[in-house]
Amino acid sequence: MSEHAPPKSDAADDAETDTGVETGAEAVVAALESAGAETLFGVQGGAIMPVYDALYDSDLQHVTMAHEQGAAHAADAYGVVSGEPGVCLATSGPGATNLVTGIADADMDSDAMVALTGQVPSHMVGSDAFQETDTTGVTAPITKHNYFAGDADTVGDTVGEAFALSAEGRPGPTLVDLPKDTTLAETDAEPGPAETPETYSVEEDPDDEQVEAAARAIERAEKPLLLFGGGVVKSDACKEARGFAMEHGIPVATTMPAIGSMPEDHELCLSWAGMHGTGYANMAITHTDCLIAVGTRFDDRLTGGVETFAPEAEVVHVDIDPAEISKNVHADYPVVGDAATAIERLDAEMDRSPQTREWRSQCRAWKDEYPLAYATPDDEPLKPQFVVEAFDEATDDDAVVTTGVGQHQMWAAQFWTYRSPRTWVSSHGLGTMGYGVPAAIGARIAADDDQQVVCFDGDGSFLMTMQEISVAVREDLDITVAVLNNRYIGMVRQWQDAFFDGRQMAADYDWCPEFDKLAEAFGAKGLRVDDYDEVADAVEEALEYDGPAVVDFHIDPAENVYPMVPSGGANGKFALSEDQL
Repeated sequence: MSEHAPPKSDAADDAETDTGVETGAEAVVAALESAGAETLFGVQGGAIMPVYDALYDSDLQHVTMAHEQGAAHAADAYGVVSGEPGVCLATSGPGATNLVTGIADADMDSDAMVALTGQVPSHMVGSDAFQETDTTGVTAPITKHNYFAGDADTVGDTVGEAFALSAEGRPGPTLVDLPKDTTLAETDAEPGPAETPETYSVEEDPDDEQVEAAARAIERAEKPLLLFGGGVVKSDACKEARGFAMEHGIPVATTMPAIGSMPEDHELCLSWAGMHGTGYANMAITHTDCLIAVGTRFDDRLTGGVETFAPEAEVVHVDIDPAEISKNVHADYPVVGDAATAIERLDAEMDRSPQTREWRSQCRAWKDEYPLAYATPDDEPLKPQFVVEAFDEATDDDAVVTTGVGQHQMWAAQFWTYRSPRTWVSSHGLGTMGYGVPAAIGARIAADDDQQVVCFDGDGSFLMTMQEISVAVREDLDITVAVLNNRYIGMVRQWQDAFFDGRQMAADYDWCPEFDKLAEAFGAKGLRVDDYDEVADAVEEALEYDGPAVVDFHIDPAENVYPMVPSGGANGKFALSEDQL
């Protein structure tokens, strides 16, 4: 049932005993229930109102968000943490277009999500009716597939198909546009099981010859490196991937979406690679002679200039999506299939492990040479890295971290030790500022009751979706938001200083409100921290508070994120300070 619904009458109770579908809207809800959906995030409106009316008698949990973008991000994060597709709803026109950023974000990160949008009645489509937008046209480039549901008799099956398709194979967002006449129309057509279309097929079991060739390449390698991508997490292949690394003694680097796929405190783990990844991960990529990449699309923030990426390596590329093979980085040994299945097949095919003792020693030496570190001079303001480490030390190993986008995101990725998959929830490909707070809401609802949820946000990111704190208050969600407030759009300021001769245009955010007082206005716990000696007590108070807490950490506005590989640069030539750029 939607939250805060009034008490039902006896007649309503009697109606609940009749499980038959009577309208298109009821078929939509029945399809979601049949598919296994449990929680929906959305915002009411005219064209989607029949679906909300059908939710009145449903056991589905509905969370009303303050803005449709927040609904999409919450659904996205819910899916990341739970491993099941998240679901968001919005009305037609502006409701649907407000979902677009969140849908695009899920598309770029291959996150399973279903968006249901209201639409004007079918006979009014194309007439520029009130709150009409060509939703399927707008979202076609950013969805795995979308549907215009024009028939009440089939709308339930369409929704079920969209749910199944979003999770099958390479995950991604799907959308069903629901004209109001379809959802209001009478039907007794019960939706069938949630199934992908017959025309959709996924090759989960890789080709024998591909596996054999890749196994031989790994066996003869002297400096092999495993690169775990987000697909390792999404396919629940972490157990198999970790086991392969440990059995064969192969060091592991990850992409940002795969943070947590390999425990970062394991001796084989080099943490994450790329623009702001660890120096030792980037050195390993630069010098490996066999890169075994699993479930990654080799995006530009990982590779830098592709011509200098893993220049000495033969590349084994395992991916469920054949379109990714050799799209950005040439694959000498493509292996198309499910990550877990492919890893198990490679392991079974290998006759021996590569000899990696010297290579592992070199990787350890790079760890010693290029540690993640920061200084805390007495005459400089609070460092953000100190705050991240303080929260890491005060929370359990399985705590979930969500972030917005910017410098704070990088510090949260660098200075927190991740040990488990689905505990890092962030916006990677699209880089959406404002992702963090609504993502924390979705993550909180999806996570186990005893898991802690911490959101690291920047002042710029927090401003974009801070209204969702009101949702966390209303729902009594135990989340902690740490705003690393440097009074800038920090990453923009860092780039302006490094590449635009310090011409800081539109990056200064010293006009922001006092976030601790704003949090209190929303009904949350609000705290402010300016000095090192205040950090521990504030962290403890925020984490112990039973409900949403916002801590406004006033950090050093001049602090930058390093290491840094300039855009299009070589991973092995990362900068550790501005004068090296």
